[in-house]
Amino acid sequence: MKQPLIVLTGPTAVGKTALSIELAKALNGEIISADSMQVYRHMDIGSAKITKKEMDGVPHHLIDVLEPWEEFNVTRFQSMAKEAMKGSTAADTFRS
Repeated sequence: MKQPLIVLTGPTAVGKTALSIELAKALNGEIISADSMQVYRHMDIGSAKITKKEMDGVPHHLIDVLEPWEEFNVTRFQSMAKEAMKGSTAADTFRS
């Protein structure tokens, strides 16, 4: 059986992060970030990266997993997101 997938999109500062936390908690889910900048370490301020406190215990994937000089493109995102959906990237959740 396929797992349900909810995609939240929208402009900056409309409440996507708060809603994603609420949904993940209600559905016992996890969050896979699709933000092209939050994937990089050391870019916390300019990317409005979620904090551990804001995560409120909800597992997040693809945040702080690459160095700024590493290439990130749609092919790599797809591969990393598929692995996260399998549940095999738990060690790659948010690091700080």
